[in-house]
Amino acid sequence: MTTLYTMPGTCSLSPNIAVAWLDAPVDIHTMAYGDHKKDAYLAINPKAKVPAVQFDDGDVLTEAAAILAWLGAEHGSEGYARDTDLGRKEAEALSYMTSEVHAAYGGHFGPQNLAETEDGQAEVKRKAYETLAGHYERLNGTLRDNGGEWYLGKRSFADTFLYVLTRWIDQTPLSYGDYPALKSHMARMEADEGVRLALKRQNMDPMG
Repeated sequence: MTTLYTMPGTCSLSPNIAVAWLDAPVDIHTMAYGDHKKDAYLAINPKAKVPAVQFDDGDVLTEAAAILAWLGAEHGSEGYARDTDLGRKEAEALSYMTSEVHAAYGGHFGPQNLAETEDGQAEVKRKAYETLAGHYERLNGTLRDNGGEWYLGKRSFADTFLYVLTRWIDQTPLSYGDYPALKSHMARMEADEGVRLALKRQNMDPMG
């Protein structure tokens, strides 16, 4: 059985939701926090990060955007990372979300990796939140301009990663009140059965 490795609170929730939406034959293995640094998982993914997909033949695929692209190609239909207008826009949106926006959280999750002193780490966090505010304004505007229901106007895998990013706002000094389209999108996602299934499988609760 193909296995998707996840961990509570992480971006692995995005492909977990995609698996639920597609009803794909993929087993979900949720690890306790910290298990990603143990030998058993390092033998699967030496990066010590989730998500990772291990196939029946032992081959491993990492990185959320790559896993979502594989899910769409292998188990999806039109619009899931395929050669369509929506598929191309989805690939662009996921590239932005999984690289630029996700990377901006480095100053939040690991300021000690970017500065040694407490004052330096405080400055790293402050700059991170400034950067994230700009990203969230852009995400909120794109969602609003596309009708406010789905990020690209139609449901796509971009919505799964946007949901992850929107949940993370709660961990920062930023306010949901400044991003009303994102807040409504989060509520819409949490009313979705596939999202609720993925949250349950990953030992997580809805935010609403």
